[in-house]
Amino acid sequence: MSVTPVQELRRIAEAVAQLSGVTVEDVEVRQDCRQLRVTLTNGQLLLISVLVDDAGKARLDVDLLRTVDQVAQRQLEVRFEGIE
Repeated sequence: MSVTPVQELRRIAEAVAQLSGVTVEDVEVRQDCRQLRVTLTNGQLLLISVLVDDAGKARLDVDLLRTVDQVAQRQLEVRFEGIE
């Protein structure tokens, strides 16, 4: 039995937790049934995939993709001054 690292479970839980109160606009399933793509009304995409490692074991992967506008607001900007 394989154990999923705690960091992976936290990442998945954080992605799903951000969906509270968001409405689903569209759902698509890939032809080979290895990926579910959920389009949300706020412009985000939730991708749920089944990935198979080299040993043939399947694992669940969840990613929440944000629009460029949403990402730009949360980026940290660091300015570098020239070194003299």
